[in-house]
Amino acid sequence: MTEVFIYDHVRTPRGRGKKDGSLHEVPSVRLAAKTLEAIRDRNGLDTSTVDDIIMGCVDPVMDAGAVIPKAAAFEAGYSNRAPGMQISRFCASGLDAVNFAAGKVMAGSDDIVIAGGVESMSRVGMGMSGGAWYMDPSVNFPAYFMPQGVSADLIATKYGFSRDDVDTYAVESQKRAAKAWENGYFDKSVIPVKDQNGLTILDRDEHMRPTTDMQSLASLNPSFQMPGEMGGFEAVGIQAHPEVERITYVHHAGNSSGIVDGASVVLLGSKDGGVSMGLKPRARIRAFANIGSDPALMLTGPVDVTEKLLKRSGMKISDIDLFELNEAFAAVVLRYCQAFDIPHDKINVNGGAIAMGHPLGATGAMILGTVLDELERRDLNTALVTLCIGAGMGTATIIERV
Repeated sequence: MTEVFIYDHVRTPRGRGKKDGSLHEVPSVRLAAKTLEAIRDRNGLDTSTVDDIIMGCVDPVMDAGAVIPKAAAFEAGYSNRAPGMQISRFCASGLDAVNFAAGKVMAGSDDIVIAGGVESMSRVGMGMSGGAWYMDPSVNFPAYFMPQGVSADLIATKYGFSRDDVDTYAVESQKRAAKAWENGYFDKSVIPVKDQNGLTILDRDEHMRPTTDMQSLASLNPSFQMPGEMGGFEAVGIQAHPEVERITYVHHAGNSSGIVDGASVVLLGSKDGGVSMGLKPRARIRAFANIGSDPALMLTGPVDVTEKLLKRSGMKISDIDLFELNEAFAAVVLRYCQAFDIPHDKINVNGGAIAMGHPLGATGAMILGTVLDELERRDLNTALVTLCIGAGMGTATIIERV
């Protein structure tokens, strides 16, 4: 099977996902095009040799619709020979795009692929594409459907995480993200978004609140108590997990992922593809996997998929130098660390989505790039990247420096 190498990656900064956010004026296709332009220009790519462009987009409707990677390739001035496709596996879409690309290279069908994702959450709201999981009783009854925040609170209740636990984690995420930006850890991969006149619109993640402390978080009310208690979703969670007598509500906007806009891409290829373009590999894709998990807990898929991936790759937790797990909610990361006894200084070491935000379709590729940069900075070798997913799934990828 052909080896797959990572040659480069870039991402935009994350803009607040509101109408007053800096990137609200930039359509999804333009965000995606900016990353395609950057990955081409800094690597001198002949885009006529790009075999595919694969991007995650969770809500590919309105100005994010119509096969946005191909549309972005037109705007970025790519050769007409470069095709494109979009995929969605909810929050893991960007990482699955990378894995899908890796599979094509492994199979020998492609030599150079660009993969990543885009989401403009200020322009296309979360859930705008609809779907049976949300709205069809024949689906959401057996799926134990509930808002993800209620599932996060169910996890915190079941596994014993208090309000102080999740808030402490959130404060540390903010501190780590601020430190990473101050020390220039993201300078290598974050590209500024500019307008048509060349003026910079945004060059830094703007969702961060580095002054966050336990006192400020303590003033926030739980966000999911009303849908849980008044909307009946707590009863759904208890029906699925009768060992829980009642849900304790601990999550709020300050310890949950931020709604933001952003895009990211990763340049992958075979050894021959890299040689033909004069590219030097930075890492290889060692293994990847997907899994379905408990639909009521919903967000514990990273635990299940990590167990599957380690078994398939013949590796152990101790073989992994760094972990990157999307901070959808603080309890998701705390449960993962609890399950594998992972020390906090090995996971999300530069902060995560609680501080910087979670542009749904783009995040997976973003955090893969973040951990690759950190492996290089620390001179370490192996990382595992994973995300929880709506409806109870998990995706994970192991990368290894070369």
